[in-house]
Amino acid sequence: MEDLEKKLNYSFRRKELLQEALCHSSYANEHRAAHLSSNERLEFLGDSVLGFVTAEYLFSRHPDLPEGDLTRIRATLVCEQSLYEVAVKLELGRCLKLGRGEESGGGRTRTSILADAAEAVFAAVYLDGGIDAASDLIHRVLLDAEREELVEKRRRDYKTALQELVQRQADQVLTYRMVGEKGPDHAKIFSAEVLLNGRAVGQGSGHSKKEAEQSAARCALENGALDGAYN
Repeated sequence: MEDLEKKLNYSFRRKELLQEALCHSSYANEHRAAHLSSNERLEFLGDSVLGFVTAEYLFSRHPDLPEGDLTRIRATLVCEQSLYEVAVKLELGRCLKLGRGEESGGGRTRTSILADAAEAVFAAVYLDGGIDAASDLIHRVLLDAEREELVEKRRRDYKTALQELVQRQADQVLTYRMVGEKGPDHAKIFSAEVLLNGRAVGQGSGHSKKEAEQSAARCALENGALDGAYN
């Protein structure tokens, strides 16, 4: 816990809040006699705290953006993947209390479990130190211009952009195909190719088939793979 507090740059007055934030429901269920609380309620609260802090950040940072754009950017900033990356950075996985089933099933590296734990930690800091402490933490680990740019790139629909480019010329056929997959079921990596008129013009990978196709489309757009590719 001391190592985690150093990473958080926050020292808890009520250590039990941090313990609860790291207690998965599978562990609480296996230790009913101890009357432990899982982190599910803290996750619920943390989601709201995160949403408020992020909304305030975007409201101040982008005074000219309309509500729709602010909502879209917030959604990408606080998505499960972003929270998972925060949890990995903070090494929450090694601190989690998991039941035997989740432990053996790779729960310490599962995206959803780690993302939920990050939200629970945000809530624990909020309850222990107030909104200023929670805001400081969220800004430090999640909200900055670099990450905003990163999630904005993720949000872009590269497949649509590529399709629009290809359609500028008639009789062009754009297709995608999966070329491989590896890793365990809970952390599988898919590989895809995008083909123009049967010719591969981009490759990519991701945690889902859709993400792999987007990555392949992005490769085709950014690496100039379409130059001279039209028949």
